[in-house]
Amino acid sequence: MELGVQGLNSLARFDATLPLARLAEELGYGSWWAQDHVVLPTTGGSPIDPATPIVDPIVHLAHVAAVTSRMTLGTAVIILPQRNPLVLAKQAASLDVLSGGRFELGVGAGWLAAEMAAVGVPATGRGGRTDEYLDAMTALWTQPAPEFHGRHVDFAEVDAHPRPNGLRVVVGGRSAGAYRRAVSRAHGGQIGNL
Repeated sequence: MELGVQGLNSLARFDATLPLARLAEELGYGSWWAQDHVVLPTTGGSPIDPATPIVDPIVHLAHVAAVTSRMTLGTAVIILPQRNPLVLAKQAASLDVLSGGRFELGVGAGWLAAEMAAVGVPATGRGGRTDEYLDAMTALWTQPAPEFHGRHVDFAEVDAHPRPNGLRVVVGGRSAGAYRRAVSRAHGGQIGNL
């Protein structure tokens, strides 16, 4: 059995992050996972206190990657419909390359309607948006001349490097859509060096 650490990107003492990451790796933990919430509602609707200091997971994991060499680094989970898929694809590929292929991009469709509304994304249709974003990101990572034409994402005659060096996509959630997404779009193998 392999153990991992999750949620330490919401520590109130940010100066504890690097010593804890080094210690976790020293003790043999296999992975370090960071959660995602861009904003939290201040008037109900969330079990998380809105004053919880949640550091952006990609920034946090890049910080941890700089002082570790073995642990898998992952997001548990990025709320994908709230993110620009091309920007996230670039961030994920960059983190994967800088960490030596240790990054796992965990994504989910989200559930907190107030958070989605605050960032300008409708909660309805978030599953379809998540699927499309995953497809667009995969096109950008894997196609020699990336191109994608969807309802929410449309691009051609662009490219982005670096390409991932071992990135895996994992899917979170407990809905029929999440299970379907995990089977159809998550990667049992790796993205990069295909």
